[in-house]
Amino acid sequence: MNPLTHRSRLLAISDIHGHGEGLKLLLAASAYDARRDQLILLGDYINADPDTWGTLEQIQQLTLNGATALLGNLEMGLLKKAGSIPETLVPPARLDWLNGLPFYVTVGSWLFVHAGIRPGRSLEQQSPEDLTGIREDFWNAAPDCGYTVVFGHTPTFKLGAKPGAIWQAPGRLGIDTGAKHGERLTLLDLTGGTAYSCSTLQASLYGDLRIEAVSLPESL
Repeated sequence: MNPLTHRSRLLAISDIHGHGEGLKLLLAASAYDARRDQLILLGDYINADPDTWGTLEQIQQLTLNGATALLGNLEMGLLKKAGSIPETLVPPARLDWLNGLPFYVTVGSWLFVHAGIRPGRSLEQQSPEDLTGIREDFWNAAPDCGYTVVFGHTPTFKLGAKPGAIWQAPGRLGIDTGAKHGERLTLLDLTGGTAYSCSTLQASLYGDLRIEAVSLPESL
């Protein structure tokens, strides 16, 4: 995947899991402007439940306006059963769009990917299975790719972060803050060091909006 040009602000969000309204809230809170900001979406926009598949329309529209969307393991699963999905749930044109999404993208010193990368392999040698599904082998070793890897897939509380908070380690930045698990959905401004997040707990769904400063050293 060719590197993107860094615009005024670089924003990233991962593992939306059907919380399209939460995404809208966070984009509004951050004053996202598609004409000047670069938005990277790191996959898992949906759940296995077809009720969440409508979120893909929202993601597709964002990409038409300039955002970059990556494939996650749930989108890969959807594509594998494309022939059996009713057109009323996911139109063929949307599946075609989904099939054309990249697995990773680089912007400056950042590498964005859904799950991570396998240590010891070049980016060109990475498999779709690792890019969308790797876990411990990536968490437990600082990457040697020359980038800081921004990833989702694994909720940060499983990596030792406080529930709802991002996770940092040398060369790695985890931003799946547990939206699927009733924790938080987070949009991270990597340029300004600001995290915009809301609750995904059913009792306070999309409430408790927080705007917090985050320290993002140049060398993580």
